[in-house]
Amino acid sequence: MNLVNVPWRKSSYSCGQDECLEIADGLPTGSPVLVRDSKHPDGPHLLFPAPAWAAFIASVKAARG
Repeated sequence: MNLVNVPWRKSSYSCGQDECLEIADGLPTGSPVLVRDSKHPDGPHLLFPAPAWAAFIASVKAARG
């Protein structure tokens, strides 16, 4: 997967801080979700299967109630 032109979006919980997660935007629906550390954009990326990421987001939203 070529990540050269992939736009990245910071977590909405970052509040403008430099220490946060970034998520790759603009990938096709159902693609794995790519996550990286904003302090190290050229460092390693985490790749999550789309269903696992969706389950994670759903559990976070449910916990916020």
